[in-house]
Amino acid sequence: MTLRSTKERILQTAGYEVGGLLIAAPLYAAFFDTSSAHSYVLLICISVVVLSWAPLHNTLFDLMDLRIFNRLASDRPHKWRLIHAASLEVSSGTLTLPVVMLISGHGLWQALAVNVGLTAFYAGYGYLYYLVFDWMWPVRDGDEISGFAGEVVR
Repeated sequence: MTLRSTKERILQTAGYEVGGLLIAAPLYAAFFDTSSAHSYVLLICISVVVLSWAPLHNTLFDLMDLRIFNRLASDRPHKWRLIHAASLEVSSGTLTLPVVMLISGHGLWQALAVNVGLTAFYAGYGYLYYLVFDWMWPVRDGDEISGFAGEVVR
């Protein structure tokens, strides 16, 4: 089995974040009639929170999976993958809600609507981004590359 290298994953993630900001920030600015600078600040702060939280959430979820079900994350069944994804989105939304309220000045319900809208946007954007990324830079079976922990993966 061939996996992307750590370098490719970092470039993939950076490209995803930058591309998302370049599309979402002007949309937010236009929709809420605010400055581009304000929308970029808001979305960068949200991104920092999510990028900080996601690895911790994923590690805790993987540990729970291992301790309770005695299975590795890579062996997680479809139902638990959906639960994992939903728990990441709900917890990320909960953590970013105060950020949205503080920076944007939105009330609770409007900030919640902003979070739901951004979640929907990034879900669609993510699907298209990774589809294009994989098409432009495919992983070829048999290529020898370094895996996440530095081991050679085939």
